[in-house]
Amino acid sequence: MAKIARKTKRYPSDLKDEEWEQIAPLMPKPGRRGRPREVEFREVINAVRYLVLSGCDWRMLPVHFGPWQTVYGWFRELARRFLFQTIHDLTPMVDRERAGREASPSTGVIDSQSVKAPQAEVRGYDASKKITGRKRHIAVDTDGRLLMVDLTPADISDSAGAQAILDGIRKRRP
Repeated sequence: MAKIARKTKRYPSDLKDEEWEQIAPLMPKPGRRGRPREVEFREVINAVRYLVLSGCDWRMLPVHFGPWQTVYGWFRELARRFLFQTIHDLTPMVDRERAGREASPSTGVIDSQSVKAPQAEVRGYDASKKITGRKRHIAVDTDGRLLMVDLTPADISDSAGAQAILDGIRKRRP
């Protein structure tokens, strides 16, 4: 990708300098051999954020981010390295410490919501709410920061969904 002069933010989704400083150490280091890397990871992350917030297709990515194939290739590589999950896990911890709390939450809130999804491949029937679709099981800490989300068919009970959420939280935050 061509180096882009960063005088101002181009899109509302672009990373602020403070945000970039927090996640820059998590980016892969360049290899010692081979062709030098020409990609700026900040632009790759900006492109992914733009795609998520705008909902556009990869092929409709603005040219400012470079070729969509390059951005997509690095997105896949970073996802394979669990970079986005790591950022998701570290960001609330930093935010909690900034708010004067302990990094790991000791208490959370779990809730579920049945959503109509008649076209979904995997769906179920929630008899209590009379909805055919899926169910979202969500866990947040006491300040409302997202801890875990699980999407199941609507016929899964709330207690079974909550147990799956708790098991997932235990694995990621022992």
